[in-house]
Amino acid sequence: MLLYMSNSAREAQSTPLHSVSVAGAVVRDDGRLLAIRRADNGTWELPGGVLELTEAPEAGVAREVLEETGIHVEVDELTGVYKNTTRGIVALVFRCKPSGGIERTSAESTAVDWLTPAEIEDRMSEVYAIRLLDAVDGNGPHVRSHDGKQLIRH
Repeated sequence: MLLYMSNSAREAQSTPLHSVSVAGAVVRDDGRLLAIRRADNGTWELPGGVLELTEAPEAGVAREVLEETGIHVEVDELTGVYKNTTRGIVALVFRCKPSGGIERTSAESTAVDWLTPAEIEDRMSEVYAIRLLDAVDGNGPHVRSHDGKQLIRH
């Protein structure tokens, strides 16, 4: 028996899947930025996660920041788009202002802290630190790719 597969079906099979995540670059009036130490791998990152299918990006950012840190935010603007070329994740990062709540850890975070830009560069890998530093440089939105460990320079 001969099976026939249309060109569009073949293309759909070979087309890589991407997921979309959102993250909040939460900036206090004193210039410190909100960061979490992830429970699953111990790395410092900005709070965020997978955008739900029916969710607006700004709503997803507010939800993720609150879930992971206990901080309510007002979402300001998109500051960057970051693609992990190894895992197929596209991350949208939004600058936010804290609007209430009290810092707390969650099932996803073992520490929550407000870091200076120097502390961010010290504690975070390049691919996460740049997202926070881009959010405060005023030159965005930035578009960057990385392999999960290092930025890919074009």
